[in-house]
Amino acid sequence: MENNGDLDLNYHATGDVRLDKAIYQWITWDKNPQTRAQIEALLLDGQVEELRRRLCSRMAFGTAGLRAAMGAGFALINDLTIIQSTQGMYKYLARSFPDFSSRGIVVGYDTRAQEASGCNSERLARLTAAVMLCKDIPVFLFSTYVPTPFVPYAVKRLGAAAGVMVTASHNPKEDNGYKVYWHNGAQISSPNDKEILKCIEESSEPWSESWNESLADNSPLRSDPLREISQKYMEDLSSVCFHRELNTKSPLKFVHSSFHGVGHNYVQQAFRAFGFPPPIPVPEQKDPDPNFSTVSCPNPEEGESVLELSLRLAERENATIVMATDPDADRLAVAEQSERCGWKVFTGNELAALLGWWMLFNWKETHSDPADRERMYMLATTVSSKILKAFARIEGFHFEETLPGFKWIGKKIHELAKTGNEVIFAFEESIGFLCGSMVPDKDGVSAAVVVAEMASYLYNKNLTLHQQLENIFEIYGYHISTTSYVICHDPATVKRIFTRLRNFEGENTYPRSSGGHSIVDVRDVTTGYDSSQPDKLCVLPVTKSSQMITFTLQNGIVATLRTSGTEPKIKFYTEFCAPPGKSDISSLEEELKKVTDTLVEEFLEPDKNNLIRRSI
Repeated sequence: MENNGDLDLNYHATGDVRLDKAIYQWITWDKNPQTRAQIEALLLDGQVEELRRRLCSRMAFGTAGLRAAMGAGFALINDLTIIQSTQGMYKYLARSFPDFSSRGIVVGYDTRAQEASGCNSERLARLTAAVMLCKDIPVFLFSTYVPTPFVPYAVKRLGAAAGVMVTASHNPKEDNGYKVYWHNGAQISSPNDKEILKCIEESSEPWSESWNESLADNSPLRSDPLREISQKYMEDLSSVCFHRELNTKSPLKFVHSSFHGVGHNYVQQAFRAFGFPPPIPVPEQKDPDPNFSTVSCPNPEEGESVLELSLRLAERENATIVMATDPDADRLAVAEQSERCGWKVFTGNELAALLGWWMLFNWKETHSDPADRERMYMLATTVSSKILKAFARIEGFHFEETLPGFKWIGKKIHELAKTGNEVIFAFEESIGFLCGSMVPDKDGVSAAVVVAEMASYLYNKNLTLHQQLENIFEIYGYHISTTSYVICHDPATVKRIFTRLRNFEGENTYPRSSGGHSIVDVRDVTTGYDSSQPDKLCVLPVTKSSQMITFTLQNGIVATLRTSGTEPKIKFYTEFCAPPGKSDISSLEEELKKVTDTLVEEFLEPDKNNLIRRSI
């Protein structure tokens, strides 16, 4: 093919009819000169496999909506795929809501950006708004970056039909995403996600006005909800503030890192709303930076290695508690300075034990009637600690598990609310927490200030967070857990690993033991099998699009292997749930480590399958 400066769009560039059609569509439809140029360069360079990877598949809704690297191609996040996704959204929402044209949609964004493709979250949010505005749909478009939880909060507060948040949360800097919320403020789940995808495929050619980004400035149907939502959100925080007077006198000092994301201003405001002075910010990480220049990865869940700047600042400032919100401020990491052992960085499961206890402790203060417990729930995803189940068993309230991902928690909250029940706390082990009923999604801003109040209350009683965690385990039983992952970029290898587990000792047979302990129950959410049920059918919804198998061992350890919905990882979760009174922690930890190591080596075979082990 000659490079004469222009491409002959009728030319059969590769000989692959499907790919040639996709190339033609991209070059015809894409009006972003940078992403269009990326495809043209790949074509002129003969990069057929790379073109096929980018153009011959489409993003699917995973655990957290659409999420992928930014760049050119139908499989990536860019102007064109965001326009296509929003056109599909419009089509589905118009069909689902007769009053869509009066209810409208909320649109928010974080601070991610990529110079090479001209993609940034604000521009993608403005294009999202343009698609809706050109169809005369009102759009509540935030005028600046906001925490992810502000979008579901605004959807509920403003009575919108849906919400979109442009964010990739804690993913690497190359990524961006498109998170969709339903009218109830919960993330979309099945069947809405599948129906939206169908509508996207039916509306793939962009409407001419969809590219009119200036509609976000000029249309009378666009409004900015920032002031109202910020004000009302901070006022509503009072629903999870139980000891404001004590907070105003607290001697504790807190350090907060916003991990180069959106959290700084909002966490500062939340602390003021609770009566605290604002936390000390980590100056190098306070302002948005799409390159995340001071952290190896923008995920506070990785622990001490990525919290280095926060911990050193806290030591200089003599601060007791360090908090870090992830870049879109929907998740929270916490560390506490200890005289004995330096810094204790709490796992998501440990922090959930503390927050769950705290929410229950304060709820009981105002609900003395035992009958109230019949309507009170706590929730956790199935790969998270079973500590709330132990609370419920002893305290007499209800506990339920959901599939991984806060979309399932949001859906369950909505179902329970319809029958007059209340969820006062929910969590997922990957440092996602929901305190109270303000937002049916994880919220790092409210969780941060709730942790601050809990810590102040406990310190007033001469207790640290770590000491209180030990107290909780003494009462409800030690729950020792570990969570990690291996990286696998090859979907065929992932499929082979899980197929082998389902045919371990012959067809349709799962492993019978691990680490010298027999496996008493197997639950396979991908196929819908559960050996613990009389009918052998899974109680949780079947999710064929992802892999997840849970093994319950004879010694009480529960282990789950699953694929991530947002990253090329196979995650593994193990937990030893000991009964109250059994407190030989070192032997519990030793046994858990032995079983976990054996499980990974025998079931995942990392060396044989060229899996990359976690390095942080």
